[in-house]
Amino acid sequence: MPDTNLAKTFLQSLQPRLPQMLAVVEKFVTAESPSLEKPAADRCCALIAREWKKRAVRVERIAQKHRGDHLRITCTPQKSRSAGQLLVLGHYDTVYSSGTLAKMPFRVEGNKAFGPGIFDMKAGIMQALFALDAIIAAPEKISHKRIVFLWTSDEEIGSESSRKLLETEARRSDAVFVLEPALGPWGLLKTSRKGVGEAELIVHGRASHAGLAPEEGINAVHELARQITRMQSWNDPRRGITLNADIIEGGTRTNVIADHARTVIDLRATHLADMQRIEARLHKLKPILRGATLEIRGGFNRPPLERKMSTALFSQAKFVAAQINLPLGEYTAGGGSDGNLTAALGIPTLDGLGAVGDGAHSSHEHIIVNTMPALAALLAALLATT
Repeated sequence: MPDTNLAKTFLQSLQPRLPQMLAVVEKFVTAESPSLEKPAADRCCALIAREWKKRAVRVERIAQKHRGDHLRITCTPQKSRSAGQLLVLGHYDTVYSSGTLAKMPFRVEGNKAFGPGIFDMKAGIMQALFALDAIIAAPEKISHKRIVFLWTSDEEIGSESSRKLLETEARRSDAVFVLEPALGPWGLLKTSRKGVGEAELIVHGRASHAGLAPEEGINAVHELARQITRMQSWNDPRRGITLNADIIEGGTRTNVIADHARTVIDLRATHLADMQRIEARLHKLKPILRGATLEIRGGFNRPPLERKMSTALFSQAKFVAAQINLPLGEYTAGGGSDGNLTAALGIPTLDGLGAVGDGAHSSHEHIIVNTMPALAALLAALLATT
């Protein structure tokens, strides 16, 4: 187990820096960074890069054609305890369009700081910055592995441009720490996450006059309704399996038998085996109405983060947190993150190490200000002892 004094040392160095931490997170939040607006995202990327360049680290900006650029920051110790790498993963893109700050400005009310993207997850990026400061400034220089901080620009829209990059870094790493926000006011870590995805079911039927020759048609809407009912029976909430038809379209007008219909289905599963079984069943669907044909597109795009991939790291984190009187619990999250991708590669992954707060993707998104030093100290201790 790690040195029990280390987390205390880090916390003591970080507590007086709370005003600085708040000032940095304000900088990050007031630089709007929508996933789909590259110019704005790039401005935020440049601002974050400038802050990290103030430290003795290597900062690389990885250019992207359609999305914001990614940032890779490498801290290589002069004296390493052992060979190896740790990956700290997060994203700076948000779900909010440019201009949101005008109606949802950064503000501090009591022990809460509000702003678009502050909880998910710009405060996490700030906490990582100060965690690194604590390691570098330790009275006795801390021996640690090479640390790579990877801040991406498209996690909120599926990580299409960053997936190869983050998977490459994960394969080089002994462990991955994900700075997505913790859950709820108790700061629960996300030791498992559901696999997520979406599938499109398209039904082709045959058009006909609904009054003169309905028997000559094949109603695609009717077929689709039967298929949705069939898939509904696959749900198993106790095992964490959910399928929900969230978009339905079909037909052209009331007096024409519908020759086309489609649905987009939200897919969730807690276990890899269940994910694979659902995908297999989707692709084996057969028509119910004679003459109808089916197309299936898509599927899961993030495999589950199964708890076994977090068990050892969570035990370590819980031990460290106890030394600074930080209660630490765990939770299974229904949504996915880039931690799902790293865990699927077989790399130990611990998620939810970012900010404590609430209201992700909403008008009341906020963080709990006085928790930031302890969370940064926890991350610093994990990076110094893993």
